[in-house]
Amino acid sequence: MPEVKAPYQPGTPCWVDLMVPDQQAALDFYRDLFGWQGEIGPPETGGYSVCTRNGHPVAGIGPVAAPDQPAAWTSYIASADAATVHSSVTAAGGTPLTEVMDVMTLGRMFLAADPAGAVFGVWQAKDFIGAGLVNEPGSLIWNECNSRGAEAASAFYAQVFGLTFTESESMPGYQEIKADGKLVGGLQQMKPPYFTPDTPSYWGVYFAVDNTDSTVDAAVKRNAVVVLPPTDSPVGRIATLRDPWGAQFSVITASQPG
Repeated sequence: MPEVKAPYQPGTPCWVDLMVPDQQAALDFYRDLFGWQGEIGPPETGGYSVCTRNGHPVAGIGPVAAPDQPAAWTSYIASADAATVHSSVTAAGGTPLTEVMDVMTLGRMFLAADPAGAVFGVWQAKDFIGAGLVNEPGSLIWNECNSRGAEAASAFYAQVFGLTFTESESMPGYQEIKADGKLVGGLQQMKPPYFTPDTPSYWGVYFAVDNTDSTVDAAVKRNAVVVLPPTDSPVGRIATLRDPWGAQFSVITASQPG
């Protein structure tokens, strides 16, 4: 079901957000591209905007914390106890980047990096579970850890979140991530020609679209840059873009509904 009403299983990517220098311009860009609705939030939330599609939360967009902070999409992994996971990150060889923070009555969160350097967030839901709409056009459909050290990364996520990894039957070398037996994401070793040598490890985000090619055309007209042109894959037609502020994201017209 595209609508999500129950809390996410721990270990499942449950939310994505974008920190960007020009928040209003980013809200306009993603509104035009994906049909999102959102406005700059109140001062007590730091201006953070929860964008919606058809009335359901789909992603967050907020201002960067410092002028020199690069724009980037962040994936958040669900947890039943953020404080416990925070301790586990260090024990497993990762690096906590923030302390655990309360976000009003919505939940608790922190940011961390895995042993290969990929940054991710952890979300412990209270009043807000995360994305309320997934796997349909204009919403999140896939989260993917692209790693310079895939073996160390998979061991890390297995230890911290209890995730399991199995090689994809359709894409040799690609690891499918499962939480409690359910497919929740992917992990792969970064290799040329798809990744340049200077690209660091990162969690990629994929949004579902009706037509990958027309979405890429629309994004380019709005000053996005094509990183990977529309390409057929075993799971659908994909493309990767950088928005006008340099934040990278991917789109996919899936072969089968998510």
